[in-house]
Amino acid sequence: MDRYMNITPDGTKDYMFNQAKKIRETEEKIREVFEKSGYGEVITPAVEFYDVFATNESHFPQESLYKTVDSKGRMLVMRPDSTIPIARMISSKLNLPEIPLKLYYSQAVYRQEDTLKGRKNEIRQMGIENIGMRDTNTDVDVLQLAARAIESAGVKNYRLEIGNIGLFNGLLDKIGASEKEKEEIYTLVLSKNYAALKDILENFSDKKGAEIIMELPKMFGGIEVITEIKKMLSGYDRSLIETVLYLEEIVNAMNRNGYGDHIFIDLGLVNQVDYYTGLIFRGYADKIGEAVVSGGRYDDLYKGMGTDVCAVGFAINVEQLIAASKLVKEEGKKGKSPLRIAITKGRMEEQVGKLLTKAGYEISALEDKGRKLIIPIAGGSMEIVLAKAPDVITYVEHGVCDIGIVGKDTILEYGGTYYEVLDLKLGKCRFALATQKGEDFYEGYKTKRIATKYPNVTKKYFNDKGIDIEIIKIEGSVELAPLLSLSDGIVDIVETGTTLKENGLEVQEIIREISARAIVNIAGMKFKKEEIEEFMQRLGENIDEDI
Repeated sequence: MDRYMNITPDGTKDYMFNQAKKIRETEEKIREVFEKSGYGEVITPAVEFYDVFATNESHFPQESLYKTVDSKGRMLVMRPDSTIPIARMISSKLNLPEIPLKLYYSQAVYRQEDTLKGRKNEIRQMGIENIGMRDTNTDVDVLQLAARAIESAGVKNYRLEIGNIGLFNGLLDKIGASEKEKEEIYTLVLSKNYAALKDILENFSDKKGAEIIMELPKMFGGIEVITEIKKMLSGYDRSLIETVLYLEEIVNAMNRNGYGDHIFIDLGLVNQVDYYTGLIFRGYADKIGEAVVSGGRYDDLYKGMGTDVCAVGFAINVEQLIAASKLVKEEGKKGKSPLRIAITKGRMEEQVGKLLTKAGYEISALEDKGRKLIIPIAGGSMEIVLAKAPDVITYVEHGVCDIGIVGKDTILEYGGTYYEVLDLKLGKCRFALATQKGEDFYEGYKTKRIATKYPNVTKKYFNDKGIDIEIIKIEGSVELAPLLSLSDGIVDIVETGTTLKENGLEVQEIIREISARAIVNIAGMKFKKEEIEEFMQRLGENIDEDI
């Protein structure tokens, strides 16, 4: 029973000596920034009642929470967030004696992340809550405070990406999207999945509104984004223009105060659409694959706690900020880093090579790579990284590669956080449900058993249909499972169907079409926007379904 005595739980770690010292030093620098701006510290319990977070299911799904029960059988959770407990505290203990109420915190939050993805379950956070004021100046002050907090750690090369969730929600209401459609559009805009977004928006009668939504994930950059969206909204809806003018005021104020070079507008920034109500922002540091700061305005949060008051704030991932500060000393020593592209090895590699050649890239080093896995091309301005399909996603998510080219089957199975920006039309095939020839998979009343290499795709497909199944994960030739009476059917990739026919199987249902996609690291898009866009444009102009 002592086998776990000398190790830490998944997603946690020990910090010794210099590591602990660096954390404390960074926290003290941030604390000084907060207190000089008039913020006072609060601390909330590490354990809260589950009810505190139950009304925010979309933001904190219950499977991501650490749960237990107390001596009275009441469900408890380790806090996954500090903002909601602070809202609970303010609503229950104070009568808002002064406005604004300016608070800060320095404490860990706990979330169960996917295992083996290198993400923390215990996250050291510092952040602020500005409660009671709803105006542009307050939002600008909060953004500048986030900038000063980042700079206090010695990080100078960073971006604050801003958007307004009100524009997105207003457009969805304008086109008459249902709740289910809103959720799907939200997911596609967030991931910049242009191809799938176009498919769903074609079904709406409000073509102007659908066209604007279609453009949102493409509209990121400088002040020119504001000019562009105002033209598109002209004559369509005045209230929506107001949401854009609000962003313009913020950008202009940040420019006046010397932060203009760090501001990056992204109208496709729609994170946690049910949580935020206006300004939303993320802070990224160069060469760090995920946000170091996240925040925005959440004016409806306190209403759920019985207090009608507005609020805006942000949280800093302290360890990500420390990681960014460690890279500062290396800046300039290596020169400009090449655009790094991860490609799935094998047949995909060959097809992408042909596309790159057609797009005008010189890839002789890739063709003569030998056993090399990192190959410089295009005169050293780009690097190709050859990897297995799931690893392509991992490298892009963590920011060690800027771009990944991987099959949609892998994207659906493994998920992840990145932009899916281009359908390359390569490796076209289908996910299909297949059974032995002549059998009806849905006949009878027993719970059916399915063998597959793609358990997540399979589970979601049948969950959406409301059908209970058993899944058996198979690594090799999945066609064997029904032949050996191990399963009633299989879910697998089908290209020509020849293998199925030769083994006495046939397709019963096509689950979905799949092909190769280009994905982009979210932070990388902020720092290498021009290079990435040029690469995608050249590929997009030369897509040939016959490659």
